[in-house]
Amino acid sequence: MKTIRNLPCLVLGAACLWPVAGFSQTIDSGDTAWLLTSTALVLFMTLPGLALFYSGLVRSRNVLSVLMQCFAICCVVSLIWVFFGYSLAFGGGSIAGLIGGFDKLWLSGVEVDSVNGTIPETVFVMFQLTFAVITPALIVGGFAERMRFGAMLSFSVLWLVIVYLPVAHWVWGSGGWLAEIGFRDFAGGAVVHINAGVAALVAALVIGNRTGFPTTAMPPHNLTITVAGASMLWVGWFGFNAGSAIAADGSAGMAMLVTHTGAAAGSIAWMTMEWLRFGKPSVLGIVTGMVAGLGTITPASGFVGPMGAVFIGLFAGVICFLATQLIKRKLKIDDSLDVFPVHGVGGFSGILLTAVFSSTALDGRGLDEGVSMGSQLVVQLIGATATLVWCGVATFAILKLIDLVSPLRASPEQENQGLDLALHEERGYII
Repeated sequence: MKTIRNLPCLVLGAACLWPVAGFSQTIDSGDTAWLLTSTALVLFMTLPGLALFYSGLVRSRNVLSVLMQCFAICCVVSLIWVFFGYSLAFGGGSIAGLIGGFDKLWLSGVEVDSVNGTIPETVFVMFQLTFAVITPALIVGGFAERMRFGAMLSFSVLWLVIVYLPVAHWVWGSGGWLAEIGFRDFAGGAVVHINAGVAALVAALVIGNRTGFPTTAMPPHNLTITVAGASMLWVGWFGFNAGSAIAADGSAGMAMLVTHTGAAAGSIAWMTMEWLRFGKPSVLGIVTGMVAGLGTITPASGFVGPMGAVFIGLFAGVICFLATQLIKRKLKIDDSLDVFPVHGVGGFSGILLTAVFSSTALDGRGLDEGVSMGSQLVVQLIGATATLVWCGVATFAILKLIDLVSPLRASPEQENQGLDLALHEERGYII
């Protein structure tokens, strides 16, 4: 009788406790499906999007070298991420807010039933892996057509470990110091774009200009390929930004809308600047403006509305165009494919503009109550500057260290022959 008398209480207690215990561990099929799709989209940005975008911009004798670099970076970064990269970026037990713990080494504990929010942890691991892949791949544009393949691989590995993983933890990791002070970077303005842009500029300065730059014309060999790659980047960027909501919800929808709007505005602004300056709009200009708009809206994509995105995109097209003219024409720095003026300047601008245009109406993802635009702007400036300084100093040290062991740059003979034949014994074009 005693057991029967207490049975209703036991059943009721279990019914009450079950939702509480299981709530955070419930996988949402819609969120999971969207993150699986977003992961594929972000990987699509690198392979083949970025690879084709870059390979069309170089001279024909270096096409395969760029494709090889992007492909190899994808492979080596993927393994590092699985071995220890994910743990150092997103592992628990943050070490002084600077780097993640070691609890996820070799993806320990990441099982079929592991959950991160409303999605499987395996999906979160893979989604973040694609961000780690594209960031060093972007840097390739800074030293295209002149860096040795072995040196490029060594640099990519060391740079990922020393620069990318700490900054990713600062911004997105549990206990990261920038996250703790309220720094806002929805999808990678600092982690991806400032990092890649600054690293590309430092690499261009350390390695030196291509032979003949700036007196010898070095036009893209195939703009058709470049436009195809740029179009893939545009589509893939929806996974990059809207996927960063880590849910199939209104925030993801707004992020997708403002991403597209920012890209369109950036394209029009760059095209207009070029038209006014040189008398004719170019295909290269309009696609570069698109990338500038996308890179600049990235950190703000979860915090702003459509009109904010229009302004950010227009600003990006103008400021990044002017930065490109300054770097190439005034300072004579051979950042081969304009990584710093597009991604570095765009990312830094986007981080600051996030504070200006953040909206409290966007699903609670805007400025916290009581946080003024001015105070948020200070936080954004601190985060962007810290990323710039850390990346610049560390990148310089890494390049100098590698050069002590093995030359960074291909020989003049190899550069003249083209890296496709000189380093890979293959030709990517038909004579």
